[in-house]
Amino acid sequence: MIQLLIVDDEAHVVDRLQSTIDWASIGIEQVFKAYSGKEALELLEQMSIDIVITDIQMPGISGLQLIAEINRRWAKTKCILLSGYSDFNYAKEAILQGSEDYLLKPVTEQALLATVSRVMEKLQKEWEAVISTQRLTYTFKENLPLLRGNLLNDLLQGHKISEQSLREKMQILELPDYHEHACVLMMVRLESNFLEYDTGHLSLMEYAISNMAHELFSEKFDSWHTKDAHDYLVFVMKHKQETPDKEDAAWLERTASVLQSAVKNYLKGKISILLSSWGEFPVEINALYNSSLSAFRKRIGSEHELFMRLGDESVQAELSALQRLYEPPTLNHLLEAARWEDTEEKLSQIFDEMEVRFSESQEHLLEVYFSIASAFAYIAHKNGRQLHQLIGGDYERMMEGIPFRTVNQLREWSIRSLRRMKEDMDQERQDSRATLIKDIRSFIDQHLASDVSLQSIAEHVYMHPVYVSKIYKLETGENLSDYVNHARMDKAAYLLKNGQDKIYEIATQLGYQRPHSFNHAFKKHYGMTPQEYRDQYS
Repeated sequence: MIQLLIVDDEAHVVDRLQSTIDWASIGIEQVFKAYSGKEALELLEQMSIDIVITDIQMPGISGLQLIAEINRRWAKTKCILLSGYSDFNYAKEAILQGSEDYLLKPVTEQALLATVSRVMEKLQKEWEAVISTQRLTYTFKENLPLLRGNLLNDLLQGHKISEQSLREKMQILELPDYHEHACVLMMVRLESNFLEYDTGHLSLMEYAISNMAHELFSEKFDSWHTKDAHDYLVFVMKHKQETPDKEDAAWLERTASVLQSAVKNYLKGKISILLSSWGEFPVEINALYNSSLSAFRKRIGSEHELFMRLGDESVQAELSALQRLYEPPTLNHLLEAARWEDTEEKLSQIFDEMEVRFSESQEHLLEVYFSIASAFAYIAHKNGRQLHQLIGGDYERMMEGIPFRTVNQLREWSIRSLRRMKEDMDQERQDSRATLIKDIRSFIDQHLASDVSLQSIAEHVYMHPVYVSKIYKLETGENLSDYVNHARMDKAAYLLKNGQDKIYEIATQLGYQRPHSFNHAFKKHYGMTPQEYRDQYS
C-alpha cells in the first residue's frame, strides 16, 4: 500500500486534503501532514513515504528546495506540486527539476485523485523494472558466492533440506552435482599475523586464501566453500573424475600442504589445515563437519600452523551425542522469535531421537532436561517474567532435583510448559495492545482541537509512527486517520445537537483552521452541512 505526505504552510489546506479526500479508493494506506518543508524532511527521515504533494511558495524551505532534497536523499519518492496561477511558469520549471506533475489551486478531489493515480502507476512500473528478470539476474550473479556459502553453512549445521529442494538450489547456484559422491572437508583456520588484521583486511585475506585453494585443487577436485560460525574456512571437495586415481588421496594431502606454504610465503600469515575422512554428500556432511570440529578442538587446539588428516574412524567419534538438541535452529532461537509451533516440533524431534537412541540413558535425559529448562528460563527472564509465573505447578517439579525418570515424563512436562508460556505471552501481548489502543483513542478524544497527527500520537505513546499505524489497523481493522475523522464528526454532531456554539466555534474546537474545511468534511460524512444538521435536530 502507498503512503502519501501533504505539505503546505496553510494548515487548513493540508487538513482539508488529508481528511476529506477518499484516498483509500485509489489504494493510499496512510496520509501524513506537514506544515513546513522542515517538518516534511523530519517526517521523511522517519517514515517510508511514496508520494509527496507540496506547495511551491512556503517560508523557510520552499517547495522546489524540498523536492531537490527529496530527489537527492530518497530517489524513489515521487513529488507533485501545488501552485497558484501566478506560479505557473515556476511550476513548469519545477517539473524539469524532478517534480512528477503539478496542480493549480484550488484543486478538485477528482483532479487530485487522478494525478496521484498516474504517479502511482509510474511508481509501480519503476518497481516492476527493479525486480525485472534482467535486474534480478545481475543481482543474483553479484551475490552468488554469498548464496553458495549460506547454503553450504546450512548443510554443515545440519539443516534439513529435502533432496529435491537441495538439487534445485544447487542447480540455481550453478554448483556441480555433488549428490551421492564421496566428499572430503578441508577446514582452514587463519592464525598468527591474520589475527591482528581489522575486519576489512581480514576479509581480503580470506578471499585470497579461498581463491588460492580453488586454484590449487581445481586440477582434480570440484570445491565449494564457506566461512562457518567459528571463523574457519570450510571447503567441501569431490573428485572431478567418476573413477578417482589411487594417488588422489596423497595428491590431496600434498596440495593442502602446498596451500599452507603458499599462504605463509605470499600472504605472510600462518594457517592450520585439517582434512576430514571421506563421506557421502549430503547425508554425511554434518557428521564430517562435527568430527572435524572435534578434532580441531582436541588434537590441534591452540597450536599454530599444523596440518592433520583424519582417518575414516573419526566420523564415528561423536555418534553418542544428541543431534536434534543442538542442530539449528536452537530452542533459544525459536523461542526468541516466538515460533511456538516450530518450538513444539523441535521438542518432538528431540524426544523422538531420545526414545530411539537413548531411552535408557539417565545422563542424556538430564542433558535434555537442563537444556530445555535453561531455554525456558532464558526466554521468561528476557520477557521480564519469572518462570514460575508462567508454568505454575510444573515449576515445583523442577525444584525436586531430578524430576523426570523417563523420556515420556519429560516430553509431557516440556510440551505442557511450552503451551502455558505461549498462552501467557499471547495474553500479555493482547492486553498490551488493548491498553495501547485505549491510550491512543483517549489522546485523540482529548486533543481534537490541537494536534492529533500520527506523529503526535506516536510521540505520546513513545513508539515509532509506523508501528503505531500498523498495530492500530491490525487490532481495530481501520486506519488511525479514519478514527480521528469519526471522532471529530461524532463530537461535531453532539455539539450541533446539544450546544449553542456557533459553527465556526465548533470548527475551532475540532481543530479545523477554517470553517469552510469543517463544512466540507461534515457534509462529506453526513451528507448535509452543519447548519442543515442543526436545523434538522433543533
